Amino acid sequence: MANTPVSANRLELLQIADAVAREKTIDKAIVLEAMEDAITRAAKARYGQENEIRAEIDPKTGETRLNRLLMVVEKIEDDAKQITLVEASKKNPAAQIGDYIAEALPPIEFGRIAAQSAKQVIVQKVRDAERERMFAEFKDRIGEIISGLVKRVEYGNVIVDLGRGEGIIRRDETLPRETIRPGDRVRAYVYDVRREQRGPQIFLSRTHPQFMAKLFGQEVPEIYDGIVEVVSVARDPSSRAKISVRSKDGSIDPVGACVGMRGSRVQAVVNELQGEKIDIIQWSPDVATFVVNALAPAEVAKVVLDEEAERIEVVVPDEQLSLAIGRRGQNVRLASQLTGWDIDIMTEAEESERRQKEFATRTDRFVKALDVDETLAQLLASEGFDTVEELAFVEAHDLASIDGLDETTAEEIQTRAKNYLDRETLELETKRKALGVSDDLKATPGISGAMLVALGENKIKSVEDLADCATDDLIGWNERKHGETIKHPGAFTGMDVSAAEAQELIMNARVTLGWIEAPVAEEAAPEAEA
Repeated sequence: MANTPVSANRLELLQIADAVAREKTIDKAIVLEAMEDAITRAAKARYGQENEIRAEIDPKTGETRLNRLLMVVEKIEDDAKQITLVEASKKNPAAQIGDYIAEALPPIEFGRIAAQSAKQVIVQKVRDAERERMFAEFKDRIGEIISGLVKRVEYGNVIVDLGRGEGIIRRDETLPRETIRPGDRVRAYVYDVRREQRGPQIFLSRTHPQFMAKLFGQEVPEIYDGIVEVVSVARDPSSRAKISVRSKDGSIDPVGACVGMRGSRVQAVVNELQGEKIDIIQWSPDVATFVVNALAPAEVAKVVLDEEAERIEVVVPDEQLSLAIGRRGQNVRLASQLTGWDIDIMTEAEESERRQKEFATRTDRFVKALDVDETLAQLLASEGFDTVEELAFVEAHDLASIDGLDETTAEEIQTRAKNYLDRETLELETKRKALGVSDDLKATPGISGAMLVALGENKIKSVEDLADCATDDLIGWNERKHGETIKHPGAFTGMDVSAAEAQELIMNARVTLGWIEAPVAEEAAPEAEA
């Protein structure tokens, strides 16, 4: 029995396009374009692949037209796609070289195989359009909280039906000890949307720090209105979290706004996060104050900042040490992530012991360098002198004014200090030459003997070597990983050299080599005439 041709009248064609467009939430024009493509392929199979055939469907009437396109040329090289100007003029007197002439073809009837092929083309085109629509819709929702129904759980990964798309919560983005089952409604944070071979992938998270920030935005009207701002969040998912907030209105307490009446607002967030304990901390522009607040509930006795290394030493009473550190270091780790500073915690007893060690080190330095007894060395150390250079170049009367010293003793101390520095300079010069550091590098402005030796030990032996350096090569750099700061040393690590000083040395070397011009000092503006 012969196969019955498959065909559809004009009205049915438009109805099918409408239905598919509505079901897949895509533009009807895309569906019609897919149909045109399918008809074009079927026509090429019927009339020959070598022909340039175009199918058109009228979006109003549903009428289908098939045309073979022929390019107008002087000399025919391809009979299937070209026509001479003479022949073209018979069909269209206005035809010119380079124009296209459309030859109408009789409509085709779809056999079973052609219909199946057309269906595959349409399905693929519609699927591609659906994926593009889904990507366009969700890429603008990165950073939002989204809600959906759990479709299935595969190897710990949760597939969520978002209505017009599917999202995935990977196993490491779900809360520990949280049980999610198919059919559950779940809220999550959209942290990425990517095009992939199998279609757009929407990545969701319940452990992301911003998930907590957005939850507070939903529960606290002041955050939603922009009066209270969430500055930073640090989380140990399902266990504990710290969130810092500040208010743009002095009359509103940001911490109180987030806590809510009898803790109702914060409790709503805690319930969503499976009982995660949340410390709400008031942000402060003063780093020391912010760090002290972040270490709550521990009490802090003293802080010492090292701004260049972004490190802060915190001294706490002995009985507060375990509270400040927290179980398995959780409290100090979260405080460090929240503030962006490395936090070293020590007890008052440990700090006192360290001060005594530093005092003993300075005392020993003065005993050896100045050949004085321990009592005099301790006196100098207790007056705040740290290096031999300070003693050598301090004003003589300042040194003589110290209780227990007279002018003669002060002069002798300074003489010994200068002699020590001369000996040290000679030793450094000998080391420099042994390391092969050039005399030209020594002549670079702002460089000391100790710096030259440090550079030589790091294979920087000429002005060109120094000019090739970056600031990080000299003073080192810090790398932030997983909330911890990793220190990479430089040539001057352990020396009192700032980033600005290192940069100036490099610039001086480049000026010396003629790589750059010396910066012109800004002249003072002339005073206005009276």
